[in-house]
Amino acid sequence: MLDHVTIGVSDLERSKAFYDKALRAIGIERLYSEGAEFFGYGAHKKAFFRIGLKPSAITGVPVAFAVPNRAAVNRFYAAAVGAGRRDNGKPGLRPNYHPYYYGAFVLDPDGHNIEAVCRHPADGQFATELGERHILQAFDPSVV
Repeated sequence: MLDHVTIGVSDLERSKAFYDKALRAIGIERLYSEGAEFFGYGAHKKAFFRIGLKPSAITGVPVAFAVPNRAAVNRFYAAAVGAGRRDNGKPGLRPNYHPYYYGAFVLDPDGHNIEAVCRHPADGQFATELGERHILQAFDPSVV
């Protein structure tokens, strides 16, 4: 299991503006900074996604955020596109990945492919597979 992921960005202010808006739509907020070069995002006081200033950003890094339902995927996509980011895959089912894989993709200011994904059959139905339960708990600590 991963603890956190850090991606390099070329313009922190532009990236903060994008991630603040897009991630807030799925319950993730900016929690801290390490000086003026790194910012941590997460939920329930735990940062699991970080952006850091790099002299030359490595583009094309895919990052997928697990969300509890399909409505959250739709909110993420609307917020990200509303923040001026480019569509890289509208919300929808991708059964070639998983029978219930419902995701949306956008490119961040540095070209990283950022995605929100739900692997549940329909809104309000939670997966019972042990491997997915820890993801749900990150968004809702009451899930046991």
